[in-house]
Amino acid sequence: MTVSGNDLIALLHGPLWTWFAVFLRVAGAVSVAPAFGHRLVPLRIRLAVAVMFSAVVAPAIAPVPDQPTSGLPLSLIVTETLVGLCLGIALRFLVFGLQIAGTIIAQATSLSQLLGNAGEPSPTIAQILHLAALALAMSAGFHTQAAEYLIRSYDLFPPGQLPLPGALSAWSVSHASHIFALAFSLSAPFVIASLLYNLTLGAINRAMPQLMVTLVGAPAIAFGGLCLFLLLAPILLMIWLDAFHETLLSPFETAP
Repeated sequence: MTVSGNDLIALLHGPLWTWFAVFLRVAGAVSVAPAFGHRLVPLRIRLAVAVMFSAVVAPAIAPVPDQPTSGLPLSLIVTETLVGLCLGIALRFLVFGLQIAGTIIAQATSLSQLLGNAGEPSPTIAQILHLAALALAMSAGFHTQAAEYLIRSYDLFPPGQLPLPGALSAWSVSHASHIFALAFSLSAPFVIASLLYNLTLGAINRAMPQLMVTLVGAPAIAFGGLCLFLLLAPILLMIWLDAFHETLLSPFETAP
């Protein structure tokens, strides 16, 4: 029994077309997802990660219908890429929230210029939290959870279905407000400590005007901030990891 070239093309056309449609969504998500889409990760590595995730996700979904006879449908490219970007941004928002919390912590404890900036223009405290959170997420199995996350996305967004603009904008606003609330919650102990420090400094300055309280208080708030960060950083990261897992399980309360 011999198989002609046309028969082989017809046999592979369905699986290859499904894999290509999956790749569009996966590539959009990987390009902005935490860890995989980090700007320090080379573009070729991101492409390889997208290809491998596509190979994992494609067999788990139903074949994509409406295969074109010639050319590529622009509508499928736009919708799948947009859905992938939304899925990746839903996770990236959590990283933004952690960076905002780190910035607030650094400003509250006078550590915003400690050791300068590393990589992106943000305080070192935010960079430490960012890198520690990515390492924690990867060690907690983010690579396998990301594959499940992408597979479950097809229950919310069938291939070729464009998210509703109104619902998408409402989700963006609510998710952004949740991220800011999480950032302020994580940085609240440091803000309270900074408030108590400034009240104490004001009382001392009022009682002894001749004392240069700034020269005494600046090292104190820096050292106290570092000690408080040493104690609370593991707790903050675990709270963030729980929020990250919740987003992986239900990125959208209602599908946009």
